Amino acid sequence: MTPHAAASDPVLPPDITAHARDLGPLESPLIWLTAAGAAVAVLAVTIALAHHRRARRWGTAGAVTLFLVAAVTAVNGYVGYVRTPDDLRRLFERGSGAADAVGMLLDDGIDEPDAAPDSAAAPHPGPASSSDHIDVLSLPDPAHAVPSGENYVILPPGYTDPANAARRYPVVYLIHGYPYGGPLDWLTSGAAPDTLRSLETEHVIAPMITVSVDLTAGTPSKDWEGVDVPGGPQLETYLAKTVVPAVDHRYRTIPDRRHRALGGMSGGGFAALNTGLHHLDEFATLVIALPYDDLNNSIGILDGHAGAIATNTPRRYLPTMAFPQPIAVMLAVGTGAPTDVATARRIADALHRRGQEAVVHSEHGFNHTWHTARATLPYLLAFADEHFRPTNIPAS
Repeated sequence: MTPHAAASDPVLPPDITAHARDLGPLESPLIWLTAAGAAVAVLAVTIALAHHRRARRWGTAGAVTLFLVAAVTAVNGYVGYVRTPDDLRRLFERGSGAADAVGMLLDDGIDEPDAAPDSAAAPHPGPASSSDHIDVLSLPDPAHAVPSGENYVILPPGYTDPANAARRYPVVYLIHGYPYGGPLDWLTSGAAPDTLRSLETEHVIAPMITVSVDLTAGTPSKDWEGVDVPGGPQLETYLAKTVVPAVDHRYRTIPDRRHRALGGMSGGGFAALNTGLHHLDEFATLVIALPYDDLNNSIGILDGHAGAIATNTPRRYLPTMAFPQPIAVMLAVGTGAPTDVATARRIADALHRRGQEAVVHSEHGFNHTWHTARATLPYLLAFADEHFRPTNIPAS
């Protein structure tokens, strides 16, 4: 098989890439440095007043609390999971009891996703004009052991304008990480709405529908990796055969493989690679951040089933895989994570040897975190856009 010509890494406006790399207000190192400094100060005062029992007790509690705040915010600053107060509010609302109550107190009542219509045949209603309009498409699928599925559908500006009533759009599906990930992550930590808006405003990409898929099977703490689990949730089938048809039915998509891309980050990146390679008839483009090509520590979910393990290990099957239809793949990594870099190059090389298009995009100094996923998302979406439209036709 003749190797495919090397794909190109999209070149983007500097303001878009700089914005994608920016830290959110809750990621600033000033937060944990301030908390750590305050903890040291309180501890020093506590030591000086050690002969006062009450001062010692309260001072010790205060210092420990501040050190914990410093540790948590330092980790968050590194990982990039909670960027803004709104991200924090959404995180609290995932919990129950006191955590959910805190989330409600932080809720400003705006920018909430709207529930999609219950009837599969009903058209999307939406407002008179659409800018960052987001639907919640609830798709439980008990037949595939998926008890719930809150999929977030980001509609492009102008989707509901009467002038665009006949216009159809390509679709990018994005999968969250594992474990403890969820479909809201691409809207918060991944900043997908902001990235789409900036790319579309500067005419880097044509308008597209983006779907953040729920592959948690109702248990976000489980490291499902988006596979069809023997005796458990059939998440790959749920995505390809339940979510995709539902989105095509309820929204004005271009319902063919060429106008459909699948992506994700970390565990979601594995799910995108594995599912995309299994469903070449559904997806022509894969856009993956922080990729890997085997289950590693997550292999336990397959409970030793040799056939399932082989089927869900791209590192094994990709080198000899047949491609009745071509696929284009972009793999995005941070140079601060050498394992990610080596994995991305291994996947790309395997694809090239099978005659497929693949490119590796690297962000200097970034690691295996949401910072990298967020910083590389503009490149991933631009890559998808290039493959949605005919060659040499610019976005408009």
